[in-house]
Amino acid sequence: MNKEKFIPYAKLSKKKQRELDRLRRNDFGAISPVTKTVPSKKIYNRKKNRKLDHELPVF
Repeated sequence: MNKEKFIPYAKLSKKKQRELDRLRRNDFGAISPVTKTVPSKKIYNRKKNRKLDHELPVF
């Protein structure tokens, strides 16, 4: 029953700290880490208005 002794992170060698950091580090996988924002409906959107103009038939 040889259990590893707990050593505080600050007292570990740089090499061991890097090794622990590498093990704890994760990637986001399929999730995008960019924060999504909902555009305000009060703001004028040129692209939206241009799109509506093209959809309307001209007489």
